[in-house]
Amino acid sequence: MKGLSICLPKVKKHSWQGVLALICLILVFVVAIYAFFYLRHDSTLTNLDGRLQGMSLQHPLGTDQLGRDVLTRLLLGGQQTIGYSLLALIVALIIGIPFGLISGYKRGLVDRVFMRIADGFLAFPDMIVAIVLSGLLGPGISNLVLAIVMVKWVSYARLVRSTVLSESQKEYVLIARTNGLSSSKIMRKHLFPHIVGHVLVLASLDLGKIILLISAFSYIGLGAQPPIPEWGAMLNDSRPYFQSRPELMIYPGLAIVIVVLLTNMLGDYLRDHFDVKKEVGQ
Repeated sequence: MKGLSICLPKVKKHSWQGVLALICLILVFVVAIYAFFYLRHDSTLTNLDGRLQGMSLQHPLGTDQLGRDVLTRLLLGGQQTIGYSLLALIVALIIGIPFGLISGYKRGLVDRVFMRIADGFLAFPDMIVAIVLSGLLGPGISNLVLAIVMVKWVSYARLVRSTVLSESQKEYVLIARTNGLSSSKIMRKHLFPHIVGHVLVLASLDLGKIILLISAFSYIGLGAQPPIPEWGAMLNDSRPYFQSRPELMIYPGLAIVIVVLLTNMLGDYLRDHFDVKKEVGQ
């Protein structure tokens, strides 16, 4: 009949990608937890008599140049790489979100001081600042995480600040101020919900970048130190054996690619879900 239409739910573009990425990431975390609690092979125990073995029931992915089980080191390496990446991201969020909220809402001197600090960090590319800080702090995974936090918190603070500056001029915030609502309650109840979507999108896209940073720095010796299993360090350890046993480099390299791809897919889904402009991820 004319004028009669049936409303069907629209399937958002990339929605299946986001669900798939989320499921795969959950599986990665479950496997990492399983590796931590149940794997029987010692990831640091060397066995020179069993070095560079092929696939077997005892060693599904073979052994490395020191006779260590590759599967065990790959799974525990994922726990190191992903775990420390999440730690760096969470600490950056804990620092950046309150900083941006207070700066954008209070303005004045607080905002001017924040902008000068942020401009100092943003004067150089993230990679350059992270390299300098890691060099000054010394090699080690904990120092690398600290360097990444010092680099990444600024982007979240600036994002939150710009959102708060826009939202604080709207009528519902002005009405809340007129009714005598305290600044802390206004920021917590009225402003914070508006920044969640933007922060989640940027964080999901940033997780892949942080994983690449930790892997790259471990590859050049500024991150995880031997004998700690970590994907970037495993790439570096396996480099001399690439011609004879290329799979020793393929396994950790492929793991890095898959996890970073999944985080980017999740970020694209969240960006579409929250209807956040693409500039957030750039």
